[in-house]
Amino acid sequence: MIQIKLLVVISGNIKNKKNKKMNNVDKQYLDFLRHILKNGKIKKSRTDVDTISVFDYSMRFNMSEGFPLLTSKKMFTKAVIIELMWFLKGDTNIKYLVDNGCNIWNGDAYKAYERYVFSTEEKIRKENWQCDFQPIEIMTKEQFVDNMRNDPEFHERWGDLGPVYGAQWRNWEGVSAGMAISRDMEWGSNNVEEEKYGIDQIANLINDLRNDPDSRRLMVNAWNVSEIENMTLPPCHFGFQCYTTEMTFEQRLEHWCSSLGKHISYGNDFDEKKLDELNVPKRKLDLKWFQRSVDSFLGLPFNITSYALLLHLLAREVNMVPNDLIFSGGDCHIYLNHVDVVKQQLEQETYNLPTLELSNKSIDDIKYEDFKIVGYKSSPTLKGELSN
Repeated sequence: MIQIKLLVVISGNIKNKKNKKMNNVDKQYLDFLRHILKNGKIKKSRTDVDTISVFDYSMRFNMSEGFPLLTSKKMFTKAVIIELMWFLKGDTNIKYLVDNGCNIWNGDAYKAYERYVFSTEEKIRKENWQCDFQPIEIMTKEQFVDNMRNDPEFHERWGDLGPVYGAQWRNWEGVSAGMAISRDMEWGSNNVEEEKYGIDQIANLINDLRNDPDSRRLMVNAWNVSEIENMTLPPCHFGFQCYTTEMTFEQRLEHWCSSLGKHISYGNDFDEKKLDELNVPKRKLDLKWFQRSVDSFLGLPFNITSYALLLHLLAREVNMVPNDLIFSGGDCHIYLNHVDVVKQQLEQETYNLPTLELSNKSIDDIKYEDFKIVGYKSSPTLKGELSN
């Protein structure tokens, strides 16, 4: 019965109501939703809600067409920026997120707290089975978040999610027993560092983009097998890879003129050397991220914007032009309790994409105030229940 209903849903037309040309981001994303509804299979989920799911899907967004922020529903861009800053800080405690109004990880921290309380209660029951037992009083999620915000001891005890994204991006502990081999040592060397240290993958990536931009190893990985069990939630978007291409003289010149907002007249003596003196980028930067589990209604729009921000940050850091952002998804699904709101999004109007303005700060010094989304117009917000 559910499958029949879904097939009826996707038969509708998702064109812009006013028949305007739809921006390429919303078009690809809405086509993606239709693909799942048409071809997906009902699958069980680790949460209480089953999904309709397909395996394998890709999308590609070019940054020259505008900043990829969906307009078919209003996006909470502050939360996207705050979470990315949290990752780049190498932080894993939700205190920073809570203080800045980003609540997407609250449920994961609260569930970890619940599991601990229930397991502790069960242990006490078994150890005191002959005695009267008073159940442990568990706080509500609202009380939990309030304590996270106001009680330093509480957020230290309950706020950390384990070695999730930020820890892997900025402090990957790849070798057990406190042993690690430096990337600069020669193969076969017995020179082993005794102190355990973390690998800063973001810093390494930036260094390689600057010094070896044609490398096929321009990657960051969050799927640390040795630490998966210690994470509150294993990474859904588990890795990304960068790729660079040289720009022609004409492309560099066009980029320079575009950055000035006007066409510049130049003589025959205006050459590559002149562009070098003006510090005009020589390369374009692409970024492809890999996602094993894709919450297509709530999560993916967030992920698209987050990785677009990261692409812009990395490109600015190494003086390249942000080019293509590519998504590669594994299990792409829509939760069954999101189907009706997905239907609603398919019918909402779309608008032109906004642009992104960044301050000239280092990736390690960037703050929320350094991002500015210009010209964003969208259809109304659509809400769906988050399945933890």
